Amino acid sequence: MPLPEPVPCHGTALVIGAGGGLGAAVAARLRDQACHAQVLALGRHTAPALDFLQADSFEPAARWVDAACGAAQAPLRTLVVATGLLHADGRGPERSWDALDADWLTRVFRVNAIGPALAVRHFLPLLARRGRVRAGFLSARVGSIGDNALGGWYGYRASKAALNQIVRTAAIELRRRNPEAVCVALHPGTVDTGLSRPFAKAGLRVRTAEVAAGELLRVLDGLDASSTGGFYAYDGRPLPW
Repeated sequence: MPLPEPVPCHGTALVIGAGGGLGAAVAARLRDQACHAQVLALGRHTAPALDFLQADSFEPAARWVDAACGAAQAPLRTLVVATGLLHADGRGPERSWDALDADWLTRVFRVNAIGPALAVRHFLPLLARRGRVRAGFLSARVGSIGDNALGGWYGYRASKAALNQIVRTAAIELRRRNPEAVCVALHPGTVDTGLSRPFAKAGLRVRTAEVAAGELLRVLDGLDASSTGGFYAYDGRPLPW
């Protein structure tokens, strides 16, 4: 279906995970749109740094964002959490229960579910309490329980399913603070980045990070408060939980 053009926000936009391929592309696209007073970026290598494996990095990062919004007199209106862990250090998604490992599961959950939960705690309260605000968290279709027909990928599936529940729950609380808020989980599809590249198969629609970033932001722009708490694909289609 056709997707709308960006809606002017005139506040601050924040991208968490801006050091990754898709996060960097989202930040660049937001800057190109020029509909925000400023676009802030956080990641493991920014100053301040925000590392989902370091819980004590959240509070100083949130203080920095709050100060930047105040200095620019531009309240936070757009938040995109573009983080995820599928493989690292020779480890990857489990093909069978024989591969289940406590240390790897812990690491995957810390990045894919616990980190975003801490982002909810520290950054959603910074969103403006009046007017349009939006928060999008990168999930994955394999996190859908209803859509799971193939099995495997235990840790990634389960951690993204946990993220979906976190987003759904946060959306309810956020709506009490601001009835115009949109808070959703987003499936980016298969993107040509370091996360997905080793698992891209023939026949899949693989898009560049730049294309995927534009699609995700158009979806986020096109949702209104009635859609908050949902799970949406890059083409705007709702996905099953």
